Amino acid sequence: MNRAQWDSEHIQSLRRHLGLTQRELAERLGTRQQTISEWETGVYKPRGASATLLSIIAERAKFEYQAIPSKKRERP
Repeated sequence: MNRAQWDSEHIQSLRRHLGLTQRELAERLGTRQQTISEWETGVYKPRGASATLLSIIAERAKFEYQAIPSKKRERP
């Protein structure tokens, strides 16, 4: 499975595609509504299991998004 790095825009788009509130998405992911809000405003990004669950939910919902490759620090 492609492990996408989710940004705020894609998270909000997925949630709207699913027709869910932040609270409802949080319940599906087993997290807090505040966490979803922080992801959507760019304060934090989902990592690990949360990012994987978002990818699984997106795939099952046939939500099309461009996976953002994980960025590695490039040395000048």
